[in-house]
Amino acid sequence: MRVADFDFELPEALIALRPARPRDAARMLVIGPEANALADETVRALPAHLGEGDILVFNDTKVIPARLFGTRARGPAEARIEVMLHRRVGASTWRAFLRPAKKLAVGETIAFAGGLSATVEDKGEGGEAGLRFSASGPALDAAIAIAGEMPLPPYIARKRKPDEADLADYQTLHAAEPGAVAAPTAGLHFTPALMAALNARGVRTVRLTLHVGAGTFLPVTAEDTASHKMHAEWGEIAPEEADAINAARAAGRRIVAVGTTSLRLLESAADETGRIHPFRGETDIFITPGYRFRAVDLLMTNFHLPKSTLFMLVSALRSTDEMKRAYAHAVAAKYRFYSYGDACLIHKAAP
Repeated sequence: MRVADFDFELPEALIALRPARPRDAARMLVIGPEANALADETVRALPAHLGEGDILVFNDTKVIPARLFGTRARGPAEARIEVMLHRRVGASTWRAFLRPAKKLAVGETIAFAGGLSATVEDKGEGGEAGLRFSASGPALDAAIAIAGEMPLPPYIARKRKPDEADLADYQTLHAAEPGAVAAPTAGLHFTPALMAALNARGVRTVRLTLHVGAGTFLPVTAEDTASHKMHAEWGEIAPEEADAINAARAAGRRIVAVGTTSLRLLESAADETGRIHPFRGETDIFITPGYRFRAVDLLMTNFHLPKSTLFMLVSALRSTDEMKRAYAHAVAAKYRFYSYGDACLIHKAAP
């Protein structure tokens, strides 16, 4: 498929720079279940769309301060380097994106605040590199917390600097497992009051972990989707959580993924029959139109970038034409887009 087929017009003024307050006051566009059916609601209306025994699947990853700024010295010459961590590969090693990468050679060292440093072990495409830090394990985590800052998405960071409010705003209510460098943003809409309303409705919840990587922000540069390579992300589904999902499915209940990260991990862990198996490892699943969904019935998600892998994913749930019409409606109705923006509740198209 041509990547250009997933393009659409988006006024820059609709990119949200702050979340709705309270979070569940955000708007929610309901898409489906009938073809081309659209309804303008708010996130607070979510319980009315779910029934007793349906399961909401949350990603409990926690965002770490993964953007670091350091210096590289060559004699008296220094260069300022931005590092965006995106995947931990060892106690002292990370994969990261460097900017400007051309200022660094393999074997050179980047010095950060607090005495932390990292050596470039290898360099890949698109500014990606392997870094070995001077600290390890929990000591490295503590050092990154001191040296790093909250990694707001580029489309927000270009307009304002991160501040104290983002420390809370860019974490979900369910955040528990540190390791993400981007928030699973659909989860940002949930509040204790909304969770209480869902519980009163008889809706159940399950948690999994997918550590969202910085690759989620990378543009698709290929002209054809077949040429695009997804960056791997680490995830885990515990046996008891898999059992709960399978029991609900066997009882005829619906599985609702909160966010594309939850959906991608569920689909990675599902077999051909739709049964979810315990999972622990990496996934680089790339979902485009034509994909047969095995594990998920509905998806709650935010509005995504044009020509992004995530817009391709939601187009697979319905169709590209239908999602373009839905997004055009959202633009005309002035929904707020991206990480701090409004939500969609998307029903999977009937087979």
